[in-house]
Amino acid sequence: MNPSPLPPGPIPAPPPSPVPEPPGRAGSAGPGPVLPPAADASRPAGTAAGGRAARALQRVTATALGPYQSAVVRIGFAATWLVFLLFELPNRHRLYGPEGPFSWDMGRQMVAGSDAFTGLLWSQSTLWFEAVYAVSVLSSLLLLIGWRTRAMSALFLFGVLSLQNRTILVGDGGDNVVHLMAIYLVFTRCARVWSLDARRAARRAPGGPAGDVAGPLLWALLGIGLFAGTLSNVTDRFVVPLLWTLWVIQGLWWLVSRYAHGSQPYVLLDCLANLVHNAALVVIMAEVCLIYATAGWYKIQGSRWQDGTALYYPLKLEYFTPWPALSDLLAASGLMVMVLTYATVFVQVAFPFTLFNRKVKNVLLVAMIVEHAGIAVILGLPFFSLAMIAADAVFLPTVFLVWLGAVTVRTRDRLLGRAPWAKRLGAGDGGPPRTLVG
Repeated sequence: MNPSPLPPGPIPAPPPSPVPEPPGRAGSAGPGPVLPPAADASRPAGTAAGGRAARALQRVTATALGPYQSAVVRIGFAATWLVFLLFELPNRHRLYGPEGPFSWDMGRQMVAGSDAFTGLLWSQSTLWFEAVYAVSVLSSLLLLIGWRTRAMSALFLFGVLSLQNRTILVGDGGDNVVHLMAIYLVFTRCARVWSLDARRAARRAPGGPAGDVAGPLLWALLGIGLFAGTLSNVTDRFVVPLLWTLWVIQGLWWLVSRYAHGSQPYVLLDCLANLVHNAALVVIMAEVCLIYATAGWYKIQGSRWQDGTALYYPLKLEYFTPWPALSDLLAASGLMVMVLTYATVFVQVAFPFTLFNRKVKNVLLVAMIVEHAGIAVILGLPFFSLAMIAADAVFLPTVFLVWLGAVTVRTRDRLLGRAPWAKRLGAGDGGPPRTLVG
């Protein structure tokens, strides 16, 4: 029997098969969000942890973290050392020069015993001392403004170590901080913002290599000076090899940037520079925490800090009372002395433990900066306070530093009566960095 014929006209499409509705909120008008598929049971348990480790490694090698923090540390320590050198300019011969309490022979014996580095003992000439002092002043100024920052950081290290190790008994505690930070700064890329290097990089064509003449000329002159210093140096076994390593790496970096920009060797050197920068930044943070933790826990063991009277005694010493009336006013209040004494210990001991809580850390950071400002005014230790404030700046929030940079640019442009550079250059005056420089 034949089947019945089809009716004329188009063949109707079959009804769609029901599709299960994605899970959503009960009683909602539409479907809810689609849930991600369940994890595969066969997937290794360590895959997620490995992915996080890979992303973290990529971040620390592909980016120089904390550009604003490293820049403010650079500016702070360069300014501290520069102001100190200019302030002691009339006394430089008695502090570090031929007229100092340590003769040249005594300095050689002292340095030989500690195996420390100082370029001032390469020659007994007064002219050589003046040259080293002038180089220290000039390198501090150029590091402050961020001109050829890599080379200036090496010269800054040379000047700091040469002067401080010549007479180690001259200092107030801040010199030790400057001493350490001068070493750490040579490993950082601290000129990505707020520097002339960043401004020069912003004017360069995007992705273009460096083609200036000043860089290679400065590199050659420093190589000649380093070679002559190596022949004269007889004590140190760390700083001179470090300076040679920096000199060779900087020359290699220039060659790769000039003739193989964007190649695999260039990317490799850039990643290594980022990794070293980030490691140095972590070391600076750890150093600051160690300084405060050590000072705080040592204070706890002292009986004068335990009974709250430790601050009273320096307020009665003539050496630490530049403003006698202010010191007497504070010393006359036993309650104020006790509060300030205990607050000092509390802030120093507690600060390393607050790094994982941003709000509490920022509050204690402000308290420490105010404390150091008070030490500078009341106890007459401005350079110690400037050095510690510059070290504390590594923990300042990026948002605050960006705001501070913008305010500084607007104030400068208002005073000079010109258009804001930030709109044209970006990275040079506080805007987001466009390239990785020095």
